[in-house]
Amino acid sequence: MKAIDIRNKYLKFFENHGHAVIPSAPVIPENDPSVLFTTAGMHPLVPYLLGEKHPAGTRLTDYQKCLRTVDIDEVGDNRHLTYFEMLGNWSLGDYFKEESIAMSYEFLTKELEIPAEKLSVTCFAGDEDAPRDTVSFECWKKAGIPESRIYFFGKDDNWWIAGEEGPCGPDTEMFYDTGKPACSEDCNPSCGCGKYVEIWNNVFMEYFKDKDGKYTKLQQKNVDTGLGLERMAMLLQGKETPFEIELFAPVMNRLQELQQNDSIQSRRIVAEHLRSSIMIISDGGRPSNVDRGYILRRLLRRMTRHLNKLAIDLNRLPEMIEVSITALKEMYPELVQKKDMICSVIIEEKDKFMKTLAKGEKEFEKAVSKLKQENKTKIDAQTVFNLYETYGFPPEMTVELAKENGMEVEMEEFDQLFKAHQAKSRMGSEAKFKGGLASTGEEEVKYHTATHLLNAALKVVLGEHVHQKGSNITAERMRFDFSHPAKMTPEEKQKVEDLVNEWIQTGLDVTSEEMPKEEAVKSGAECMFIEKYPDMVTVYSIGEISKELCGGPHVTNTAKLGHFKIKKEEASSSGVRRIKAILE
Repeated sequence: MKAIDIRNKYLKFFENHGHAVIPSAPVIPENDPSVLFTTAGMHPLVPYLLGEKHPAGTRLTDYQKCLRTVDIDEVGDNRHLTYFEMLGNWSLGDYFKEESIAMSYEFLTKELEIPAEKLSVTCFAGDEDAPRDTVSFECWKKAGIPESRIYFFGKDDNWWIAGEEGPCGPDTEMFYDTGKPACSEDCNPSCGCGKYVEIWNNVFMEYFKDKDGKYTKLQQKNVDTGLGLERMAMLLQGKETPFEIELFAPVMNRLQELQQNDSIQSRRIVAEHLRSSIMIISDGGRPSNVDRGYILRRLLRRMTRHLNKLAIDLNRLPEMIEVSITALKEMYPELVQKKDMICSVIIEEKDKFMKTLAKGEKEFEKAVSKLKQENKTKIDAQTVFNLYETYGFPPEMTVELAKENGMEVEMEEFDQLFKAHQAKSRMGSEAKFKGGLASTGEEEVKYHTATHLLNAALKVVLGEHVHQKGSNITAERMRFDFSHPAKMTPEEKQKVEDLVNEWIQTGLDVTSEEMPKEEAVKSGAECMFIEKYPDMVTVYSIGEISKELCGGPHVTNTAKLGHFKIKKEEASSSGVRRIKAILE
């Protein structure tokens, strides 16, 4: 069964069970500082999981474009992906465990025709904070899973929370038995031997954990589920890795035809990083030295390095992009229209990297010359690491050139430095993942409303060509990207600041109204990524000065915002400016 067929079956199944099908949000999130990219289906739904009313109702389903960065360096093995698609269904205070589990079992066994004996499940074992999840246990037995294939595990395996505090609860996970022999008598779904593969996770949000670690019951219980599409396609197609399914196979095959040096690891890295980069660029991402732009740059440069490792002519890169987009166009038809733009961004970054490599070779030559003068025959690990970290110079290339110069490389020490660097990078990435549901507090809500006022003020002062291009909000500040061709003058910044504060002091009411998306657009409501919104939308109005499609939440009156202060105005990218501001 192809991935597109699994996706369509999933959406249709839950639509038939009363769920509204909502569009995928972009892989680049809007108004969420907790993540560099959309990492799960729940992220675009944060306000509604916290109690905001969703215009499409209390039962939702969608496919969500996701990207996770913590395992970039692991890509190349037989399972890791950075970009993936997650199928999900949600209950916002509607059904709970029994109906959720019954639908999951029905979809797996009836729609996907997975034999029931292939399925095992896990539930929360209970602890001092919450009791054993006997309800899920009984629901699975009722559905048709025997007790012998229902396992109980603790918080590490069967508990979900976003960050350190916030809504949370037990989850139940479904596993597919691949048929591989058990590694031991105690082999079970928590084992990493490969016999059991997790395919679906149903989270039951029924608790709130406060900053002191105390758990209390939530007023609105939610269900949040996630099913990895590529993994499911791999299993249903009887493949060993996701790189063998139709989304990757054409690129993998073409790389094998073109390669001069054989490396399955390099082919996987090129195919995966190319797909991930295409998806980021198609949603507006561009290479840079910070945040998500740096992740994109890292993906593209790692891909280029491995094309070199395969000894494939880099002039074949446009062909690789064409093959990948052709493989993906049934899933993401918008890629066809964006192909030229995507190709342009990737080729430009490839050319920059080749110049970087040239600089790295010069630095390598300097380092080797100095070592030879000191009669040393081994390149120290710190030099290898500096070439990699500062110049993007691949360590394997350092080893190759060292060999040509009759020198050795301290690779063991380098590996230790590199692992420490990986751990630091992963901690930084994971810090971006913290927050989610827990990060939407009173201050963030104020800043969210302030972005609407700022957008409106910029239109008044600079012109109607101004449109929001992105924002990043924390409890301490806001960052707002907008379309404008030139640096703002001090006078323009002051006018914008004064105008926002005038509207705050006036005490304008913030109101919301649900309406069809087409009607909202006709009414003049502004929004980013119109395609991400469902057919019914929420329009937030601030007096007569601002009208935008938005998921909320917002303050009820601008008088609650305090004093608005612009701290900095700078370039973000070509034709896009960035304002950093605070509420005092």
